[in-house]
Amino acid sequence: MDVRRRQVMQWLVGAAGLGLGVSMAQANTRKRVVFAVNGTLGDKSFFDLGAIGMQMIQKKYGASVETKIVEMGTDRTRWQPTLEDLSGQGWDLVVACTYELGDVIADVAADNPNSTYVLFDGAVSYDKGADRNVASIAYKQNEASYLAGMLAAGLIRDHSLPVGQARALGFLGGMDIPVINDYLVGYIAGARAIDKNVKVAVSYAGTFSDAAKGKELALAQYRAGTAIGFNVAGQTGLGQLAAAKDSGGFAIGVNSDQEAIFKSTDPAMASKIITSVLKRVDVTTLRAFEQFQAGTLGKGRTDILGLAENAVGLVEDGNMAHLASPALKQQIGQAKAAIIAGTLKVPTAFGLKTEDLNTLRASVRP
Repeated sequence: MDVRRRQVMQWLVGAAGLGLGVSMAQANTRKRVVFAVNGTLGDKSFFDLGAIGMQMIQKKYGASVETKIVEMGTDRTRWQPTLEDLSGQGWDLVVACTYELGDVIADVAADNPNSTYVLFDGAVSYDKGADRNVASIAYKQNEASYLAGMLAAGLIRDHSLPVGQARALGFLGGMDIPVINDYLVGYIAGARAIDKNVKVAVSYAGTFSDAAKGKELALAQYRAGTAIGFNVAGQTGLGQLAAAKDSGGFAIGVNSDQEAIFKSTDPAMASKIITSVLKRVDVTTLRAFEQFQAGTLGKGRTDILGLAENAVGLVEDGNMAHLASPALKQQIGQAKAAIIAGTLKVPTAFGLKTEDLNTLRASVRP
């Protein structure tokens, strides 16, 4: 029995002793949920949000559920054996995230029909037989980044930031792939809604786990005239936040409210984060578990969630609250309402031809 399971069992025994009505029979019928991280925790972003989602499940459902988090590391050769091992341990629901696990999850799920799998921010190949027991959940990150682009360009337009002669925006992606470029396409579209001549410096680190490289790339952008950089690079993106602090520039966080995360531990860096584009992996993890419990989880399909489902968003308190003018906030609010209503369609990188993406990036190059 592993440590986590022993702790749960000890809690159950203690609860029974306090007359809370928890029996050993109930313990044996509780649902077991594991979150398999294809990396490590500590990114202050995507993986950490998934961990928070697991905590939300545990807090809400208590002794009726057992949760566990497994960090599989960045060695890709470990991912499939680890998932196969977890599948053999009788976990009812196996949660994982990022597009990199699509084929792995499909293979493992096809061999383990008694387990159910949820893949966030990616999709599996259902033709492999995973349609029976896998639900894929993707996000309309372009919708939230559209609002971030409006904010960034609006702050520059309104001279709301002490950035000297810097006027360009920046974008730091972990990799040059569709899900990352979906942020970029929405970001450019939102910025152009404010300033049709906006310039955006674009860099890709080629990794989601190298903060030093992220800082190096971001510093180069700031030195070349970037006023506000947007990181979509996981742990690599933390380097951009550090670069904003060191250079006097500003940054936009991703996935989590990164201003709030660093406010107590690094207030100087937090003061440079004007907002964060949220991908609510925590909320959708809880949502997926509750759908699993209710028998409504969308196995065999990919659900794409956006502003309308509160699955993505923009942090509107903190620094944004006092940096953005009332008029700019109103513009952003109107755009958000239009996106939710379906009257404003935000362009996406999915289905966009490579040559068209290259043309877009070239058109905004500083």
